[in-house]
Amino acid sequence: MSRSSKAKTSLEALKISLRQLRWRECPFGRRLPCDIYWHGVSFHDNDIFSGQVNKFPGMTEMVRKITLSRAVRTMQDLFPEEYNFYPRSWILPEEFPLFVAEVRMMKENDPAWKPTFIVKPDGGCQGDGIYLIKDPSDIRLAGNLQSRPAVVQEYICKPLLIDKLKFDIRVDIKKVWSDIISLVIKTIVALTPELKVYYQSDIPTGKPGPTCFQILGFDILLMKNLKPMLLEVNANPSMRIEHEQELSPGVFENVPSPVDEEVKVAVIRDTLRLMDPYKKKKKDNLSQPSEPASEKKEQLSEGGSTDKLEHDSSKNPEASLPSPCLKQVFPKYAKQFNYLRLVERVAALFIRFLGVKGTTRLGPTGFRTFVRNCKLSNSNFSMATVDILYIDITRRWNSMGMDHKESGMCLQAFVEAFFCLAQKRYKSLPLHEQVATLIDFCEYQLVTLDERRLVCSRGITERRPALVTCQPDGLHLTPAHHAPLLNRTAATNKLADYRSHRL
Repeated sequence: MSRSSKAKTSLEALKISLRQLRWRECPFGRRLPCDIYWHGVSFHDNDIFSGQVNKFPGMTEMVRKITLSRAVRTMQDLFPEEYNFYPRSWILPEEFPLFVAEVRMMKENDPAWKPTFIVKPDGGCQGDGIYLIKDPSDIRLAGNLQSRPAVVQEYICKPLLIDKLKFDIRVDIKKVWSDIISLVIKTIVALTPELKVYYQSDIPTGKPGPTCFQILGFDILLMKNLKPMLLEVNANPSMRIEHEQELSPGVFENVPSPVDEEVKVAVIRDTLRLMDPYKKKKKDNLSQPSEPASEKKEQLSEGGSTDKLEHDSSKNPEASLPSPCLKQVFPKYAKQFNYLRLVERVAALFIRFLGVKGTTRLGPTGFRTFVRNCKLSNSNFSMATVDILYIDITRRWNSMGMDHKESGMCLQAFVEAFFCLAQKRYKSLPLHEQVATLIDFCEYQLVTLDERRLVCSRGITERRPALVTCQPDGLHLTPAHHAPLLNRTAATNKLADYRSHRL
């Protein structure tokens, strides 16, 4: 059962998909829960407490041009070769002086370099406000970049063309598809950390809420050598299956588009097939012990199952449908990219110390607790220095002109502080190894702390003969035998494995 009352421009394609799947639609909403909710714009189109919704909280914000550029650039700092699919970018107005200085330096190093840059307003879409420049002095500062910040990127100079024109294609070439899938997975890896922060804000642990999925549009340009380059990501790609046709001068009418219908209906239909809650329920039921026939009959007589998907039991709708045009690539194929997921692990540390459920900002107390619990302070890095680091980085991020509903340190600021700490502790290593080593160290310290707390609670509840006390400087035990701390051992092995692998 799918609720489509908020589907908006994707409604017609969704209706056709539901008819093909033989699913029941609730076009005007309903009081009882549905299995899938289809929103037209964002996660917050409705208040939902169960089922599945086709939008992630925070996705619209995450794929805005500035936020996407920041997320990818963080990964470029860690893994420059892996993330060379995104053009060199600068964020305006805050990085305008840096943009001017770097362009001047590149021109001095290569006088033959004749660049073109493209300026994209942060919240623009469908080409709105985009323009090209040859020099930083051409930027339209009079347009008040403070009220409408933008990203400026180096224009891709050697795209793949047909008759000197760009073109849309549906690719059936394996190497190109493999490269595009890799690009998509790496981009999702870059977006996931902040998405997790948004998700825990809207659906804190222990609070009822839906699971999420989403159709994203990746704007990818192929170079002459068929290397894919990411231009942008669209959180709400158009799912309209009609287009405007001019009937007479100045008179337009929406007419069906067979090409759009064939492509977009298939995308929506196969997305629903991937997310099909009926298959999951059937799988769960098969794994459960079968009920006596009398109990089943009694349950049916008490009210039936009006909340379930309506499938034609006499026919399998899948049999009449074409093979799916979609397949899962993340996290199914993401295992080989796990080494890239460092910032996601940093985000897990950030979320752990947020303290208040539903917040997305880390206060000074939370940051100090993070440093103390992970044992990062020492004689060369006092808690006073910790406070200064927090204040400096948080103040700079909060002065960038973005809208802030909360005060405190955002995830990007925490990531910068974490990188700073990693560089101070492991100066001789490359940045990604510095960060990975510090993550392992922090995770080990936190596992150890959790095990200590667990032993303390067991000592109190079980009233063992041994004296167990927890003090600020650690755990003290009088002679008693305890089971090995498996999590701590695993963390220790993980840390040792990483170090041996690095060496």
